[in-house]
Amino acid sequence: MPPAPAQEVLRGTLDLLILRTLALAPEHGWGIAQRIELQSNEALQIGQGSLYPALQRLENKGWIDSGWETTDQNRRAKYYRLTATGRRALQAETDSWRRYVHAVELILTNG
Repeated sequence: MPPAPAQEVLRGTLDLLILRTLALAPEHGWGIAQRIELQSNEALQIGQGSLYPALQRLENKGWIDSGWETTDQNRRAKYYRLTATGRRALQAETDSWRRYVHAVELILTNG
């Protein structure tokens, strides 16, 4: 059975992945997508059509904020950073995700 497409895997988890990525360091959109791809050994790929609406949603919640900066390649890019509220949300979302994974694992193991 082939692995689920990246979009299927990410549904409902993209916010968590973005928050976790920004907990490491502020980053621009393309950098966030690249870091997630790298850390997942290229199993997860984030399209712009999913990434930027998620970033806007997280910013509207006050979990991240943004500002224009210059990249290492001397280009202007919007950088995103985790807020204090976002750090608390990251912890809550991580705890929730782990409970969910544990419950699924129980079903798979005992099923």
